[in-house]
Amino acid sequence: MPGPDRLSPLQRLWDYATPLRRKAVVAAVFSILNKIFDVLPEVLIGVAIDIVVAREESFLARLGLTSPGQQLAVLAFITFLIWLLESITEYGALVRWRNLAQQLQHALRMDGVRHIQKLSLSWYEKQNSGRLLSILNDDVNQVERFLNEGTHKFIQLFVSSLLVSAVFFYLSPLVAVFALLPIPLILYGGFRFRGRLAGRYAAVREAASMLGARLSGIITGVVTIRAAVAEDEQVQLVHESSQNYIETNRQAIALSSAFVPIIRMSVLAGFLFTLVLGGWQTLQGELSPAAYTVLVFLTQRLLWPFTAFGELLDLFERSMASAKRTLDLITAPVGIIDPPQTQALGRSRGALRFQAVDFAYADAPPLLKNFNLDIQPGEFIGLVGPTGAGKSTIIKLLLRFYDPTRGQVLIDDIPLTQLSQKELRRNIGYVGQDVFLLDTSIRQNLKMGKPELPDERLWEALDIAAARDFVAQMPEGLDTSIGERGQRLSGGQRQRLTIARGILGDPPILIFDEATSAVDNETEEVIQRSLQKLAHQRTLIVIAHRLSTIRHADRILVLADGQVMESGKHEELLQTNGLYARLWKIQTGTNT
Repeated sequence: MPGPDRLSPLQRLWDYATPLRRKAVVAAVFSILNKIFDVLPEVLIGVAIDIVVAREESFLARLGLTSPGQQLAVLAFITFLIWLLESITEYGALVRWRNLAQQLQHALRMDGVRHIQKLSLSWYEKQNSGRLLSILNDDVNQVERFLNEGTHKFIQLFVSSLLVSAVFFYLSPLVAVFALLPIPLILYGGFRFRGRLAGRYAAVREAASMLGARLSGIITGVVTIRAAVAEDEQVQLVHESSQNYIETNRQAIALSSAFVPIIRMSVLAGFLFTLVLGGWQTLQGELSPAAYTVLVFLTQRLLWPFTAFGELLDLFERSMASAKRTLDLITAPVGIIDPPQTQALGRSRGALRFQAVDFAYADAPPLLKNFNLDIQPGEFIGLVGPTGAGKSTIIKLLLRFYDPTRGQVLIDDIPLTQLSQKELRRNIGYVGQDVFLLDTSIRQNLKMGKPELPDERLWEALDIAAARDFVAQMPEGLDTSIGERGQRLSGGQRQRLTIARGILGDPPILIFDEATSAVDNETEEVIQRSLQKLAHQRTLIVIAHRLSTIRHADRILVLADGQVMESGKHEELLQTNGLYARLWKIQTGTNT
């Protein structure tokens, strides 16, 4: 069986939508019935003319209705019934297709959001937020648009062609052959255009992604851009991306727009064949006036919808390009996976061990080489060292955002690869240097991942993070909305809220990655005292460039080139007069 990348986007979408197939079939049945009832009024026009011209010898008279008045009355009732059924089936088809489109749109977006939560950090390093937003919003909406508008029309076009063709061949095979002659040409041209459009619309979606990334950057980085007086430069970059989007769209539009005039000429040819050949047969007595009238009306009903064929193909190709990007996202391979059978961890003791660990980022030289480290339960560990020494990498391995290329990381003597990632991370409280806050209330930000916690626990965590006072002074306290990324708070306030969030839930292991970098000295001192209290109750790992944060640690590890170069307490490391001592002297101003 071919892999997903070998299947067409339509086949992949059909396979994905398996739970919705029954609803799609029901909607398609309504579309088919609607088109049947939609075509019948043209046939009834011929019946009406037959009644007026042939009277007692009409088609209905042969069914037993000899009186023209009776025939007209029956025809009126049938006409009313058909129009009523046409309206009912059209309503049923449109409602079902639109509801189905909404359900598929929701499923694609939610599956996309759920899946990207599982993808490894190495995958994220190759993406940009603008592209992901474009897929989860614009591309998903484009797929919904096709299902909402295009599928119903495609089905009706196909059914109309079959029904009208059958009537044509019944009334006049000769006229049918010439009237239907343009259809194969239209289909051939349409599929030729489709192949050329597919590549152009893939380029359009990529250009839209790049434009989205530019716009996202200019909005989120507004403070930095203004401070650097780079507004005009950024506007120019957006202008270039927008022009590229316009150009790629222009190329697709130029091709798709040429299709409709060609179809119109094909429709005209078919209509002229019917008009001339059918009229000649009528004059020769080979075709009744009623049948000729039906053929003329049905020619337009048959061929004119094909003028929308180009637009439908255009919509289809746009949607398939979007479907491919969306399904590629949903099926992106998950790098870090749980084992089929996981070991139970429960509440960890806080014992950690790195055993002969090697690690390298993709396309980069090894960062950790035969790295070994034992951390005892309840130990307060400080990690320092120059940029690129491997400090944050150690934390990422511990949280299993990455797996070692060799060796293993253990918690309570259990390899991380044998644990559920969720159970592992529930035992670890993490406060990073990159502050992330939701555009919601303080309470909801603190309760992220822990919705069951009572307010008392929130205030306790705010106390430890030296954040109680400023939260209590907020207009609505814990219910105060803090804006996107916490922009209504100062940098120090945002940092303290993330610290409070990290220590909530009483995790047995706490990790602080430059967590006090944005707070003032007085607040840092308060947090330091809190950390000392926490350190007696759980394992604490703190990465710090400000060495004052970790001077009371049980053990300070000085990293360089992926190895532990020095290890000891603050006073011991100062006496060795090594790298740590030099860093301390620089920060305290005693280095000459």
